[in-house]
Amino acid sequence: MGGFQHDPARGGPDAPIKGRGAFSNRDGRYEPRRTERVDDGWPAWDDGLLPAAPRTTVTPDRAKTVIARNRSPDVGFDRSINPYRGCEHGCIYCFARPTHAYLGLSAGLDFETRLFAKHDAALLLRRELSRPGYRPAELALGVNTDAYQPIERRLRLTRSVLEVLAEFRHPVAIVTKSHAVLRDLDLLAPMAAENLAKVCISVTTLDPGLARRMEPRAPAPANRLRAIEALAAAGVPVSVLCAPMIPSVNDVELERILEAARDRGATGAGYVLLRVPLEIEGLVTEWLEAHRPGQAKRVFSLLRQAHAGKAYRSEFGTRMRGTGPYADMLAQRFAVAVARLGLNRTSRALDTTKFRVPGAADRQLSLF
Repeated sequence: MGGFQHDPARGGPDAPIKGRGAFSNRDGRYEPRRTERVDDGWPAWDDGLLPAAPRTTVTPDRAKTVIARNRSPDVGFDRSINPYRGCEHGCIYCFARPTHAYLGLSAGLDFETRLFAKHDAALLLRRELSRPGYRPAELALGVNTDAYQPIERRLRLTRSVLEVLAEFRHPVAIVTKSHAVLRDLDLLAPMAAENLAKVCISVTTLDPGLARRMEPRAPAPANRLRAIEALAAAGVPVSVLCAPMIPSVNDVELERILEAARDRGATGAGYVLLRVPLEIEGLVTEWLEAHRPGQAKRVFSLLRQAHAGKAYRSEFGTRMRGTGPYADMLAQRFAVAVARLGLNRTSRALDTTKFRVPGAADRQLSLF
């Protein structure tokens, strides 16, 4: 390419932006051309031409189905629903960022500012659950992008999905880093009483300063801990997910996070080692160079120790936790802490036998 083209929609200042995790917007990997910044001696980002902060936009997602299927042995479910694509929380490490390339967009700022909403998610779900051949199993809600990100307050798509699941008495497991899940306790508590619902709260750090830089629009750690406490008090089984553990950044907090969550009522726990597939490696490197100068080499050295010399391996069985001395040490620390704190002692599968299609019995009788 001849030189960098000034396009605020595609470019970026490559410096921290208040309220955003990424600060670059490299073209998606499937795009036919790529622009790069070059220093031609002219002022570029300090001349007032670039907007101070990119705004969030929401576009309708015209999906034909809403239940996504997977065959991964690394997760405990084979189906999930994500009411949104992209996530305004802006977590720099988010493994879902590369999926924006399928939309012709960047995994950087685009992912957290150009969002897509499945406005008819509840209608599509009702249709899929009503099909004669449907067989119920635990359904995960919000595992790719957070179902309780800020726009949910206005759009209430997650709420509408939960209403359908409650009506069909369908088991659901929610993963979120937002205390906004408490809004739906009126649905979750009765479902949990029938063993139809559970929640996992992601807590990456207890340091509000680090969280603000790493997860700029996600709720503060204290609010997540309060959510664990309120869910447990309402009888909703709640776990804590320490994810991701970033070597030399937040991995030292593993035991403290587990203990804080246990003290507030969490009964289960899990962790995931930082994953840097595709564009994530570059985004995390940029973030480290800006917020943890000189630390990127150390972080990626430990990641390569855990992935046979690579920054990341995508193979099932190893991609979530890695192998080798560093990964083994992290796994041992987790196991010792879980045993000491009494976490993961009981694990009860959600009930699939109560599933019903509303009105199905009446429709059947009407044939005679």
